[in-house]
Amino acid sequence: MTLLLSLFLSFVQVGLFSIGGGYAAIPLIQNQAVYVHGWLTLSEFTDLVTIAEMTPGPIALNAATFVGVKMAGYWGAVAATLGCILPSLIIVSLLFFIYSKYRRLTTLQSVLSALRAAVVGLIGSAALSMVILVVTDKVDGSVNIVGIITFLSAFILIRYFKRNPIAIMVLCGGFNLALYLVCGISI
Repeated sequence: MTLLLSLFLSFVQVGLFSIGGGYAAIPLIQNQAVYVHGWLTLSEFTDLVTIAEMTPGPIALNAATFVGVKMAGYWGAVAATLGCILPSLIIVSLLFFIYSKYRRLTTLQSVLSALRAAVVGLIGSAALSMVILVVTDKVDGSVNIVGIITFLSAFILIRYFKRNPIAIMVLCGGFNLALYLVCGISI
């Protein structure tokens, strides 16, 4: 029972402080699941983010469900998922009421502008953590040249050539699989 409560309370914190959506929640989930509770290793967390992004639905909710299932099965998934969505449900309901009533106030617009800057910082932090995990070797921490080339290639194809992100993910996954089967190395 304490594990279920711990999952619920940890993801209540994630849901409560992940202003800005799923990508802003990634560093908070990482802190809770990897550093505070040790439920996942850093490598497992990277895999979790990849799976959570590829599956339909919000990334934070997918991550909460995944961690819950891994730690306590079905009821763990329920506890973590409820913990993740409960704060949002309450906060959004209150904000809708407040925004509907006071949307024309300049003070409210100033607060929203400040929150936008904080959200960009949280997303940047998550992106930097993921880039560091990609460009360093999981075993000895050395620079992973194949990871860097794969990252830059995917980034350039998506950003500058406007290629389909799903196709790029499949291509990168196929490349890593081929690399592993032929050379025995993995990104």
